[in-house]
Amino acid sequence: MPHNDILAKLKDAVRSVSDNIQNYVSNPGDFSRNGKLPADVLMEFLIGQGSRSTRNELIDAFSYDKDHPSASALVQKRAKLSPAALRDVLYRFNQSLEPSSSNSNYRFFAADGSTLSFLSSSIFSSDDYFTAQGNSAKGAFSVHLTAFHDLDSNRYSDAVIQPISQKDEYGAFSTIVDRHPIPASAKAVFIADRGFCSYNNMAHVMQRGQFFLFRAKDIHSKGLLHHIDFPSDDEFDVSVSLIIVRRQSKKLSVPDGYVRFVNKDTSFDFLEYGSDGFFVLPLRVVRFKLLSGEYEALVTNLPVDDFSPDELKKLYFRRWGIETSFRHLKYTIGLSKFHAKKASFVTQEIWARLISYNFTSAVMDCVRIPVSKTKHSYKVSVSAAVLICRKFILSLIAYSALDVLDLLARELIPIRLNRSFPRLTTAHFRRPAYFLYRPS
Repeated sequence: MPHNDILAKLKDAVRSVSDNIQNYVSNPGDFSRNGKLPADVLMEFLIGQGSRSTRNELIDAFSYDKDHPSASALVQKRAKLSPAALRDVLYRFNQSLEPSSSNSNYRFFAADGSTLSFLSSSIFSSDDYFTAQGNSAKGAFSVHLTAFHDLDSNRYSDAVIQPISQKDEYGAFSTIVDRHPIPASAKAVFIADRGFCSYNNMAHVMQRGQFFLFRAKDIHSKGLLHHIDFPSDDEFDVSVSLIIVRRQSKKLSVPDGYVRFVNKDTSFDFLEYGSDGFFVLPLRVVRFKLLSGEYEALVTNLPVDDFSPDELKKLYFRRWGIETSFRHLKYTIGLSKFHAKKASFVTQEIWARLISYNFTSAVMDCVRIPVSKTKHSYKVSVSAAVLICRKFILSLIAYSALDVLDLLARELIPIRLNRSFPRLTTAHFRRPAYFLYRPS
């Protein structure tokens, strides 16, 4: 797909939302008057802006026009726009893009979460966004992002954004699964770490007729796999049946399997607490040994005929793609540097950055990389691609005269495989930089 077509699809998605802008305003009648920042221009600016100060981003975006909108005007317009507008732009843009070519009968989506902190105060954000435990003595305002990443196309398919005090990754996962588009000619496989491994999430995936692959706590821990009679071998691939009940009674008539009682404080959306029914979870448990000598366990409902234990290990390893995408999203796209103190504005910027990431990834897929005669294969530099695509979105490049793909083809870096680095043992939390110390 030509890069111009991708830009046209993005602008069509923005225009589709702006044509119905009264569904996305804070008060009826907002955006009814023409000005320097109509709804479509405002959303395109939010998608294309970088990490510099708002004033400098506006100067750049409006080509150094002396009549460019002021930062104050931008804030006033943003207050009228619901974050749902940018969320729906993401959905419409994703629907317009062609799915990545694949001969597989499965499409793979990785789930993960990340906490994002921003500068604020009680004037701009409610106490739901404030947390002090484990972060800093002064506390911090934060939101939690739970996102699904299409591992085949390298694009974000959906996300849930929650105030930090309402963080619920289990609930966010099931919410996304329930509304997630299912590929027309393939089954969806949702892959997640053990922070998402729960009976409720498994049931939500099964109810949609799809598949999951979760890493679980080992069989010797007090987790989901506790008190199940597994083989004495250290490595195995076995099928078990868990029977979920919400009432403790010997009178319950349930099929053969391992009965699991889910108490009132634990979510299970398919059985009411205290009811006499049951829910069957047919699971496949695969345990294998790592090079370090430790053991890991995977829980799935994928068929053994299509996925051997070795293939499941490789498939779970692919989940690392969302970790890499989060790194680019935060530090290359600029999600770790917000331009606002209001929680609603921060939510706007998160959706805008997800759109920017997907647009950049779609354009990068169009680049034809020449076959290398050196020992390394090459790929487009994400940092360079983000810069070029950001200008492209804001139409600062005369793309009719300049081939963006040829420009990206010059920005190549070698692919170095089989590299690994130890996980950081220090705290990951970093207080956001003050606005005065942002790049100019």
